[in-house]
Amino acid sequence: MTMTPATDAVRWILTTQDAPWQERPGLEFGPLSDMPNVIVIEDAPQQVIEGFGASFNELGWTSLGALDDAQRAEVFHELFAPGAGAALSLCRMPVGANDFSRDWYSYDEVEGDFALEHFTIEGDLETLVPFIRAAQAEQPDLRLWASPWSPPSWMKANGHYAGALPNPFMNSVENGLRPDQVGAEGTDMFRLEEPYLEAYARYFGRFIDAYGELGIPIGMVMPQNEFNSAQVFPSCTWTPDGLTRFVRHLGPEMATRGVDVFLGTLERANDRLIGDVLDEPDVARYVTGLGVQWEGKRAVAALHRLHPGLRIYQTEQECGDGRNDWRHARHAWSLMKQYFTHGANAYMYWNISLLEGGVSRWGWAQNSLVVVDPDAGTYRYSHEYQVLKHVSAFVRPGARALECLSYTGHANQLAFLNEDGSVVVVMQNDMAEAMPVRIMLGERVITPTLPPDSFSTFVIPPA
Repeated sequence: MTMTPATDAVRWILTTQDAPWQERPGLEFGPLSDMPNVIVIEDAPQQVIEGFGASFNELGWTSLGALDDAQRAEVFHELFAPGAGAALSLCRMPVGANDFSRDWYSYDEVEGDFALEHFTIEGDLETLVPFIRAAQAEQPDLRLWASPWSPPSWMKANGHYAGALPNPFMNSVENGLRPDQVGAEGTDMFRLEEPYLEAYARYFGRFIDAYGELGIPIGMVMPQNEFNSAQVFPSCTWTPDGLTRFVRHLGPEMATRGVDVFLGTLERANDRLIGDVLDEPDVARYVTGLGVQWEGKRAVAALHRLHPGLRIYQTEQECGDGRNDWRHARHAWSLMKQYFTHGANAYMYWNISLLEGGVSRWGWAQNSLVVVDPDAGTYRYSHEYQVLKHVSAFVRPGARALECLSYTGHANQLAFLNEDGSVVVVMQNDMAEAMPVRIMLGERVITPTLPPDSFSTFVIPPA
């Protein structure tokens, strides 16, 4: 079996644990004399890829404050500028406090303020607003979506921002919650009386309007981060019935502003937690997508199959333990494969930047794309950043996912078709030895040898 050689070179970028982002000499197309290991199916494109991103939170901004102006400019250019680095273009932000805020706050903590007379985003002017504006300066087409971690505390049945007591094995920091205020999965911690539902929907509207006035448009909202989980940090559990009742108010409020509503974020492997809401036609008409993270990854295939008209965002990559090690970068790759193989349209990292150790106000250590050493006044990009960049730097918004076929057990890759006809193939060699591989696209073949324990991106020009 022989194939017709082509002349255009393939770009090859390689990362190992000790040597990230190596530009290897271009590969030439050549003949195939044996069974291909990976066959990229170019003529059956799958879901549209809307973009890649990360999340703006307060500790991300304050950690970057340990750097000088030139260093911060370098970071934002690398993360957001088209064609420069990761080219992040679709990002998340909180509605009020999240688990990596400096502390708890909402935009209206005045008890019983149903008219929202005391609503203000003034506190965000110190952190979230300059954070987002710095990204916008590098990526003018940055798209944003938002979700709350907790409603104002007076709108909740327990009157508190949190839902769980500190865990001595993980969260040793006190949150002031009493035992009688602890929440539980499968319950509605939000007060479902109509005045609260109506006021909370208007709270979202005020948030959209306030940011819009600052030149920061927000194109989509989700009702709640991790609506199944009562946490030591800001959180609020909802049942499908509670979400249904709230979206009846939220949907019209967002529709008047041209803002999409996604259901999420789901972090359980149970598609019915979303499906039960979508069974209500008067609610489903407001929903244009789904947000999934953590154990929700095991529901993605079912959601994509059962609700093919809805877009699916992977909303938060699993966050690690503050070590930012190579092991977790390898895990991050497995997550990307899981989501894109089963129909996800977008992929989000969580923390953009944290100080070394990555410990939150509530005692949870997490990973980040940028790791800042405040004593030395320096920063570094994490292994997970390099893995994310291996995909996001080359797969442009509007690309389509491609299926790959293998008869030889090679199932450790993702492939995408850009709108310009170029194909991006990202592969991991997870073995401790070099791996020759034969990759076929139509009548074109490349035969690289992947170094041990490495990630490779191949950018293949149009045929």
